[in-house]
Amino acid sequence: MTGRRTGRALLASGLLLTLLAAGCGVRPSAVITGRPPISGPAQGTWVYLLAQGELVLVLRPVTTDPSPAAALSLLAAGPQENERAQGFTSDVPAGLDPVTVTAGAGRSGDLTVRVNIAAQALSAHAADQIICTTVAAAAQVSAANTATTVTIVGSDGARGPRACPIR
Repeated sequence: MTGRRTGRALLASGLLLTLLAAGCGVRPSAVITGRPPISGPAQGTWVYLLAQGELVLVLRPVTTDPSPAAALSLLAAGPQENERAQGFTSDVPAGLDPVTVTAGAGRSGDLTVRVNIAAQALSAHAADQIICTTVAAAAQVSAANTATTVTIVGSDGARGPRACPIR
């Protein structure tokens, strides 16, 4: 009986050793390299779109003026075809454009966005898209611009000041 147990143990050990030596079937390969990292400033204008109801920063590859007003015009145009295909949406109404962006009357670094529509009627997502896009565009134009809050002024009064909820 002891001999059978020893034989089975040796057989099991040998089988286990054979399986371990065989490995998982993945063969070794050389190092796989990728492209070098991107350096320098991003070429384009940043806008905030929605993906499944969440704010997402998207770089629009344009060569136009990167001012906050220009960025908001791009945002008001809605997602581009390739962005829609990726599931991006926007709550910002097309009637938002034209807009003006000026330094706010309050604390230094605050901005005021004047729109031709009712500011109070904007959805929470639309207001967040406008606020975050304005802050991102202002920072892109000038590293010294430290806008922290944005007030949206429309035909029905002001909304804000409010900071971008994404940091």
